[in-house]
Amino acid sequence: MGINYGDLMKQARVMQKQLEIVQEELKNMIFEASSGGGVVKVKVNGDQELLEVKINKEMVDIDDIEMLEDMVMVAVNDALTKSKNEYKNKMGSLTGGMNIPGLF
Repeated sequence: MGINYGDLMKQARVMQKQLEIVQEELKNMIFEASSGGGVVKVKVNGDQELLEVKINKEMVDIDDIEMLEDMVMVAVNDALTKSKNEYKNKMGSLTGGMNIPGLF
């Protein structure tokens, strides 16, 4: 039983098109996170780009900038983790759960 390379190439093209569709969907998705009880709120997209940072000025202690920096870092990392997890979920459903090098 030989390999039908024509069918294999056709399947690869279909998967490539599906991959492009999923990547476009992810690009347009927005992931939000906050820290410090809402003192810091951030938004990132599925391309792992930071889109927005909001800081509640009334809740910021100017004498404790390190705390604010930590809250920004926590919120950004949380939003990026949400984005990465969604990427993995969408890619996993596309590949049938196979871990394909270069996709994950």
